[in-house]
Amino acid sequence: MSSLSRELVFLILQFLDEEKFKETVHKLEQESGFFFNMKHFEEAVLAGEWEEVERYLSGFTKVDDNRYSMKIFFEIRKQKYLEALDKKERPRAVDILVKDLKVFAAFNEELFKEITQLLTLENFRENEQLSKYGDTKSARAVMLSELKKLIEANPLFREKLQFPNLKNSRLRTLINQSLNWQHQLCKNPRPNPDIKTLFYDHSCSQPNGARVASPAPPVMNVMPKQGGFPQLGPHTVGGIITPFQPQAAPLPTPLAGWMANASNANSIPHPAASGGPLGLAVPPSSAALLKRPVTPSSNPNVDYHSADSEHVLKRTRPIGISEEIALPATHLPVGYAGIPRTQYNIDELPKNVAATLNQGSTVMSMDFHPSQPTLLLVGTNVGDIAVWEVSCRERLAHRNFKVWELSTCSTVLQSALVKDPAISVNRVLWSPDGNQFGVAYSKHIVHLYNYNGRDDVSHHLEIDAHIGGVNDIAFSQPNKQLCIVTCGDDKTIKVWDANTGVVQYTYEGHEAPVYSICPHSKENIHFIFSTSLDGKIKAWLYDNGGSRVDYTAPGQWCTTMAYSADGTRLFSCGTSKDGDSYIVEWNESEGSVKRTYSGFRKRSMGVVQFDTTKNRFLAAGDDFMVKFWDMDNTNLLTTADAEGGLSASPRIRFNKLGSLLAASTSDNCIKILANAEGFQLLRSFESRLFNSASRSVSEAKAPTINPLGAVSTMPGISVSISDRGNPVAPLIGMQNGDNRSIADVKPRVVDESVEKSKIWKLAEVNEPCQCSSLRLPDNLLAAKVARLIYTNSGGAILALASNAVHKLWKWQKTDRNVTVKATASVAPQLWQPTSGILMTNEISDTNPEEAIHCFALSKNDSYVMSASGGKISLFNMMTFKTMTTFMPPPPTATYLAFHPQDNNILAIGMDDSSIQIYNVRVDEVKSKLRGHQKRITGLAFSNVLNVLLSSGADAQLCVWGMDSWEKQASKFLQIPPGRMAGPFAETKVQFHQDQVHFLVVHESQIAIYDAAKLECLKQWLPRDVAVTHATYSCDSQIIYASFTDGSVSVFTSTLRLRCRISPTAYLNASSSSNVHPVVIAAHPIEPSQFALGLTDGGVQVLEPLESEGKWGSTPPPDNSVGATSTSSQVVGNPNPDQPPR
Repeated sequence: MSSLSRELVFLILQFLDEEKFKETVHKLEQESGFFFNMKHFEEAVLAGEWEEVERYLSGFTKVDDNRYSMKIFFEIRKQKYLEALDKKERPRAVDILVKDLKVFAAFNEELFKEITQLLTLENFRENEQLSKYGDTKSARAVMLSELKKLIEANPLFREKLQFPNLKNSRLRTLINQSLNWQHQLCKNPRPNPDIKTLFYDHSCSQPNGARVASPAPPVMNVMPKQGGFPQLGPHTVGGIITPFQPQAAPLPTPLAGWMANASNANSIPHPAASGGPLGLAVPPSSAALLKRPVTPSSNPNVDYHSADSEHVLKRTRPIGISEEIALPATHLPVGYAGIPRTQYNIDELPKNVAATLNQGSTVMSMDFHPSQPTLLLVGTNVGDIAVWEVSCRERLAHRNFKVWELSTCSTVLQSALVKDPAISVNRVLWSPDGNQFGVAYSKHIVHLYNYNGRDDVSHHLEIDAHIGGVNDIAFSQPNKQLCIVTCGDDKTIKVWDANTGVVQYTYEGHEAPVYSICPHSKENIHFIFSTSLDGKIKAWLYDNGGSRVDYTAPGQWCTTMAYSADGTRLFSCGTSKDGDSYIVEWNESEGSVKRTYSGFRKRSMGVVQFDTTKNRFLAAGDDFMVKFWDMDNTNLLTTADAEGGLSASPRIRFNKLGSLLAASTSDNCIKILANAEGFQLLRSFESRLFNSASRSVSEAKAPTINPLGAVSTMPGISVSISDRGNPVAPLIGMQNGDNRSIADVKPRVVDESVEKSKIWKLAEVNEPCQCSSLRLPDNLLAAKVARLIYTNSGGAILALASNAVHKLWKWQKTDRNVTVKATASVAPQLWQPTSGILMTNEISDTNPEEAIHCFALSKNDSYVMSASGGKISLFNMMTFKTMTTFMPPPPTATYLAFHPQDNNILAIGMDDSSIQIYNVRVDEVKSKLRGHQKRITGLAFSNVLNVLLSSGADAQLCVWGMDSWEKQASKFLQIPPGRMAGPFAETKVQFHQDQVHFLVVHESQIAIYDAAKLECLKQWLPRDVAVTHATYSCDSQIIYASFTDGSVSVFTSTLRLRCRISPTAYLNASSSSNVHPVVIAAHPIEPSQFALGLTDGGVQVLEPLESEGKWGSTPPPDNSVGATSTSSQVVGNPNPDQPPR
């Protein structure tokens, strides 16, 4: 709900309260959750109206939202229970104990037992803790005092305990204003119009009684008309008001509303000012920044809209401000003809990790290129700068700090560098055209570089700008000439010519170091906002007239300011010395805070940085995550922890499209977060690189083979030879040792496919030296691995063995593994808590080896749901303790999947072929889905299609709508003739990153389906062996598949084979010939890494060699499987789309 819609609710609440609709008022308060009426709550508690108390609370919080909420509900239910005991109503007390208090047993079982024992006492006051319990009235009063403290401390009630300070009958006033505006636009206005209805727009009838159509959009010089509407009164539309008499308004002065010295400012007279048209004509040379002037009226009952109401109604403006013509509400597009209801989609936000860049030192500032959305400029705490191509994780350019011309620098700077040569980057920024970028350093210096693409970075200007640190840098073009604006510890702001480096203006007036600057322009008026470390905000024009603004920012310390992309809305983000952080939107016309956004950590662990995107969203780095807000809603919208590892207050930066977000990590890396558009953008850039290289291949002359097997070709083309099989088996490589995973796209060069088909060959990995492989250390009892998964952070692997025991391997930070990510080059630790306990599932009477095992990991890696034929267990991943168990068999859980939007909702596949939609929080099955004929073996959610996909041992696929949980479609797999599925055959499903296509894995086949149509697009059939498992890589560009003969095949996303890994490459020679992978898991960040869970209980991590960087190369298009075709090859078939078996 947008901010204006929220305010409308408050207006309705005020109206209902004035009209004495008490029950309706409280119902709307509860349903909207915007205002918690403490007075109503107190009355209900003191009256013992417990049902109303809990019903009202339910609009604001639930029992398990946080510890404050849990305590609130517990105190209420305990009081209700004690009152029943005090009245000797034991049956009712038992009912309360079972229905209301039992929920708390899962969190404090001992307390629940103690409460239960009160039933055995004649008088519960015999319990020592309740000995001071008085009568009912006093007990309720004592409890109410405690409840008020809990509510005030509960963050969910923040900003909901205070009703806005509104003028009386504000809604009637707004309606009256609207009617006056409608009458103002009438073609035939009558002196005393009679209002008959509010259901239709007003239009005065003609003298003969004929109706007049709604007026056309007004011209720019609409003149006021006499007459006005009667003031609306309660339940009436009659009354008398002073006629509507707009008057000429005084002209705005420079920076009106923000100015401390407005009275001293000179305003320029204008002949149009005396005419009295609606709106104001701004003189061309004025520095007025008002977007919407406030029009005074002779009618004291009419409150005209100020700048903060521009989304509701835009005003007619006179000639001279033609850029902002506004239509009356009846002529506005649907989206503006009334209170706007902003419909945002959280999926628009870049929240998923697409890449990680290893910068090597602490990131201080970042900026994306204005026109190349994957080009990122970075500055660090050691003075380094770098330019990254995000799509291929390539650092294009890198420069260490050095003074270019030491002899021209001031003696103060020279002595400072001699005393302490350490220097940090404070800010990096691209110029508006992207041909230059500026760097502000922590000591005196500003560097301006020329950038001509790729690694072409050259010196342009070195400026000894400020005494002390240069805290910020910005570009502006006040006279269509590029300038650099800087600020520093010397309390000044300076404007420099970007070509010559000559200072043009120096602004003095701050009494503390200037922390940030924000140049902007409105209506051809250019100005600069600046903030200092004493919290002062000032504004400057490009003249020597001094500051036009003197205002105080929330936090009164480190504050930065930024406009929305369209330049219409101004925001600031600040952190106080105590660590309190604020993001606010400013009302520019008044110089006041328009709204304050909530959701920050109580004490931020650093200076919070923020950014804006798409004229809709705000983001800030706080509490080891990125927090997002909708600009029109003060409540926190959502967060992203980037799979862990972010710094306490990460530096963040959107690209100009809003599809990528860079965030700094605690281990000197940068994580690139992306939305669906961002992932597509990165893949498209990779595709361009691939096509570029492919064109180079097609243009190159045919390679010649020398006696030593080396390949000679044109410069820039790298071709390698396989050491087995055909002596000429080259694989296409990228120039400069590129090891990226290239997107699977068809080359566009006409003869390229012919050329590639001549030189491409399937990559075979047969020896340990051909890949990086690591068997994870394990001193526990060996048992076949049943399930395997990487943690979402990518730093650990969790396995569930067939003996119902979980094993967790964690990688530690070392010199060889500074990213703390899973890798085959460093052995992890088999992790166990100090208690020595193991996470072990409850098992049924059957042999654990024969049980069906399943688990699901929470998004934050903090807990895991798991089952092995018995109850479902919830384990704490830090302590390994069992938090709770539920769902005792029969039926038995066979597959678990978390709802993508609510971690409290779990889809549970059962061995009786049903699917149960279970709410963990209330311990309740919400829906039971039936459609399969055998046990459920796979579940997957799609946010895009809003469906749940299921698969079963019956080889059937079903699609269920997530709104009603009704079955939308179903289809059986196409089992090849002569292939009989085994009794334990499982059908697994996994969605592609696009959330539309999905992977189907069965022992007889691997297939790609379209979920929207439930249509099989591609199918791959093995011969002589069975598929044991398959999975997409993290970017969905690769499919890894394992087989009963121990081999692993690497496919493209369209099921074209690119590499085959023999078991001899990763298994010890002493391993049994029957050892093979049972399950395969893909790393959540590194597309080329995967792990295998083996039948002998081992877990193996595999990666390509660092020199290769990927598993084989993309096969030529003419070897692809057709769109709906099936391929099946015999052993030795030369077609590389199938591995020889």
